[in-house]
Amino acid sequence: MNRHGERGASLPEAAIVMTLLLTFMFGIVDFGRAFYTYDLVSHLARQGARWAIVRGSQCTGLDHCPAQQGSADIQQYVQSLSEGATDASQITAQLSFPSCTGAGGGANNAPGCVAQVTVSYPFKFLLPFVHAGQITMTSSSQMVISN
Repeated sequence: MNRHGERGASLPEAAIVMTLLLTFMFGIVDFGRAFYTYDLVSHLARQGARWAIVRGSQCTGLDHCPAQQGSADIQQYVQSLSEGATDASQITAQLSFPSCTGAGGGANNAPGCVAQVTVSYPFKFLLPFVHAGQITMTSSSQMVISN
């Protein structure tokens, strides 16, 4: 059998296979980063809502009150919880009170009011051919102020 004509044929085959294999492996890593980032965003929304209800009706003007200070304090708190490969300055958090059925005279931080926190983060993929390179991950959490 004469194999002289097949010399060097494995090099292009290896290049094609290695390109596909590395693309697949980096894709797994990139989507793993995306799932981690979404889990972090949802965790930050839950922690932000908890922060807002803890500073509910018992909050005084000497403390940072979400009903009195707006979303600036909640954003600062949520950004301080950032960890891993996320850029804390890119995290945005909004606090709202969608319903207030408490007996606090209509105040946003009265018992029975719902505090809702929405957290967003622009996630950038490392692979250039995935979803134009960036998606905005958003998660929302709401809790009721109990006291």
